[in-house]
Amino acid sequence: QVQLVESGGGLVQPGGSLKLSCLASERIVGNEIMGWYRQIPGKERELVATVTDQRATNYTESVKGRFTISRDNAENAVYLQMNNLQPEDTAVYYCFANSVKWAASMPPRRIQLDYWGQGTQVTVSS
Repeated sequence: QVQLVESGGGLVQPGGSLKLSCLASERIVGNEIMGWYRQIPGKERELVATVTDQRATNYTESVKGRFTISRDNAENAVYLQMNNLQPEDTAVYYCFANSVKWAASMPPRRIQLDYWGQGTQVTVSS
């Protein structure tokens, strides 16, 4: 089974930077998209950034210009460079990756599997 292992979280002052890493235990066959969610206590889970296998990226408005998502296809890794961090960025960050499979049926049925990291805490405070 594919496992995603996250690292890079921690405590940082406002204006500081962190880089989150998410490494897959093995190549993810059929992967199309990887990205990061974050969870703030009492708030709905928020999609922060995504990157496709073609390296197209998308960001939630609040992090545009500050966060950069990237991926390493050879190493099956996704990263999130976070600059100019603010207290409102405090959350548990979860990476994810999809894997497209095809059911052995007629007609074939497309199935997407999702893999999740264990989460890493990012705290922005003075």
